[in-house]
Amino acid sequence: MPIKFTEEMKELINNALANKTACFVGSASKKGEPMVTYRGSVMVFDDQRLAWWERGKKKTWDNIRENPRVVVVFVDFTKHAAWKIHGSARVYETGPVREQVMQRTVPQELSYDPERKGAAVVIDVDLITDFLETPLQTR
Repeated sequence: MPIKFTEEMKELINNALANKTACFVGSASKKGEPMVTYRGSVMVFDDQRLAWWERGKKKTWDNIRENPRVVVVFVDFTKHAAWKIHGSARVYETGPVREQVMQRTVPQELSYDPERKGAAVVIDVDLITDFLETPLQTR
């Protein structure tokens, strides 16, 4: 089954911050040092990509620049929904993709970056599994 986010996935991921649910991003450095961090602005960018507004530019930022492979873990226990979304991330520090992600970022997240110094991170999704690692969709 090719990658195509379902309406449920879109609704839950795009509203995760407002719903007090979680999108965690896992990354690793070139040396394999892992990092997991919460990202409040993760969104379904289109049918095959996720995105978020990266304002911190710290460890996750460094890891993506060294090793673009990431996983986003979404969990909403009240809805019994949980997915692991694997793919390759790209950073957009300028240009139309950066602007599109910024314009679609939830206002609460953008309020922490009033000077808009952040960048867009876009993930080309290769695999979506359920929480038990059962493949749901693959590229």
